[in-house]
Amino acid sequence: MSQQNPVTHPPSLRLKVGGRFGAIDPSAIAKAEAALKSLSGNFSQWLADEVLKLDAARQRVHDEGVTAETMETLYLRAHDLKGLGTTYEFPLITRIGASLCRLIDDKDKRLTVSMALVDAHIDGIKAAVRDNIKTDDHPVGRVLIEELERKVTAAA
Repeated sequence: MSQQNPVTHPPSLRLKVGGRFGAIDPSAIAKAEAALKSLSGNFSQWLADEVLKLDAARQRVHDEGVTAETMETLYLRAHDLKGLGTTYEFPLITRIGASLCRLIDDKDKRLTVSMALVDAHIDGIKAAVRDNIKTDDHPVGRVLIEELERKVTAAA
């Protein structure tokens, strides 16, 4: 069994699709990584678009009330950001999105969740983007995510 070194940056596409011994053609992986890098100039706009969608889903909950439908939409938007944050070079947003998903993952508990805690997560995501706080290495990012995760654990 090989020992993996801890990484401080997202693993390369090569490791995600088969590791060192995968059956994928290395030149295809190199091309895909180059394509992803060429798109990175769009990441900030795409991230902003995803945050707007999340905020709109939250507003819909506030306008129409906490229902199975409004909370499902909110959950799906949070789940999208959980998956995209690191890709868009904001691992902190991935972590906040994961915390929010954990909070509203159970469809039955969604209907009684603290909307103040949901709002705190979304406001945290918006603040991270606004202030360019990408990781929990940033002191504000660290305090923010630790507090959100603590509150979610207490709410469980």
